[in-house]
Amino acid sequence: MAECEKEDVIQRLKKIEGQVKGIQRMIEDNKYCVDILIQIAAVRAAINKVGIKVLENHTRECLKTAFQNKREEEMIEELIDVVVKFTK
Repeated sequence: MAECEKEDVIQRLKKIEGQVKGIQRMIEDNKYCVDILIQIAAVRAAINKVGIKVLENHTRECLKTAFQNKREEEMIEELIDVVVKFTK
């Protein structure tokens, strides 16, 4: 992963960490359940975005290398497997 992309993903993960801690505080403070659920949805969306960024990087970098090394079938199968797992 390129350094700028790596930093972007790390920053996103730190933000998600802060959101999760915020949800913990909301629960401790007995906040309104709907507000908590909205925050949980926001965390899910954010973590999915991070996953997409990592998947994009894998597709652009790792698959390109696999094609250059004549390992297309192996990498296509791996990509299919990871997409299935990611979308569950």
